[in-house]
Amino acid sequence: MSLLSLTCSQSIYFSTSPPQHLPTKFKNFPFPSTSSTRAATLKFSPFSQRLLGNGNWVSHRNRFHAKSADSEPNANQPSAQVSQENGTVSNSSGNPSTSFLSILCPLLKLFSGGDPSQERNYSLELATSSLSTLARLPWGSKALSDNLYSEEITTLDPPMRLQLFEFEACPFCRRVREAMTELDLSVEVYPCPKGSLRHREMVRRSGGKEQFPFLIDPNTGISLYESGDIVNYLFQQYGKGRSPSTGLLESTLFTGWMPTILRAGRGMTLWEKSRQDPPPKKLELFSYENNAYARIVREALCELELAYILHNVGEGSTRTKLLLDASQSKEVPYFIDPNTGAQFGDYKKILSYLFQTYSAATV
Repeated sequence: MSLLSLTCSQSIYFSTSPPQHLPTKFKNFPFPSTSSTRAATLKFSPFSQRLLGNGNWVSHRNRFHAKSADSEPNANQPSAQVSQENGTVSNSSGNPSTSFLSILCPLLKLFSGGDPSQERNYSLELATSSLSTLARLPWGSKALSDNLYSEEITTLDPPMRLQLFEFEACPFCRRVREAMTELDLSVEVYPCPKGSLRHREMVRRSGGKEQFPFLIDPNTGISLYESGDIVNYLFQQYGKGRSPSTGLLESTLFTGWMPTILRAGRGMTLWEKSRQDPPPKKLELFSYENNAYARIVREALCELELAYILHNVGEGSTRTKLLLDASQSKEVPYFIDPNTGAQFGDYKKILSYLFQTYSAATV
């Protein structure tokens, strides 16, 4: 969702025909018929009322366009954005929230303490991360699980892991990660820091534009931009009738920016000395969104652009037994590198290991 324009658009991509098992929200959606194998991109809004014969969504306030499946997404072509103030579609070369972050990024970098690989003031690091946790205290700490007091061990993950493209400092990405903690989902995270060498290009190729967060669900064939739409989709598809906790969606505009500011933009920009080639196997991290120690580790993974499997273990998680088996403790973060066999439960050791192992100087 864009902070400045507050646009309620959503994109859905199908690589083939629509999946058979869709959430109620999408079951009656009029999918375009086409012989092309390229993905159809449809943009719509809860305010939209009907689909005209020419493929345009129309409402009293906004007008949305459905791009033909035959049109190739062009990352260099300005994207159409909708202004809710005048109900017109205007061309813009960038997303407002991305533009805002582009301005905020260098400002915060002045206060960030410099090279993230160097020795840190850990008292200050923990203090600012703890304040960030307080700012988002009701969200991203507990799993809304039926098995909160159960001894059941099995997890409830979908057959194939969801894929989330995001960057740690983004408040709208944070909203999605909070929802994933509540839903107790294990996901593949592809960090997309500013200056990204790999993952931002993957988003442009898959979705047609560079906007975050971006979710791919290989279980249903659905891909989505817009954090609010992603959260609603996740709860409809994997929430078993639950709804997001009170205020999760609405609070982002008020307190969602606090961790970004308090952490001085950590987890926003690619570290200039990071390795260009990814490790053969994805790293693994046991974490939950609002943990002060785990946040610092996720920032480092983002700055190094290292893809990892995020095992959410909020309070009441069905994955707690897996964490206990791996670390003999319920404390997070807990980090595993299957490429080297390294395993750590102390965030300071994890940071040191990451910047030493995945620095370009060690190649």
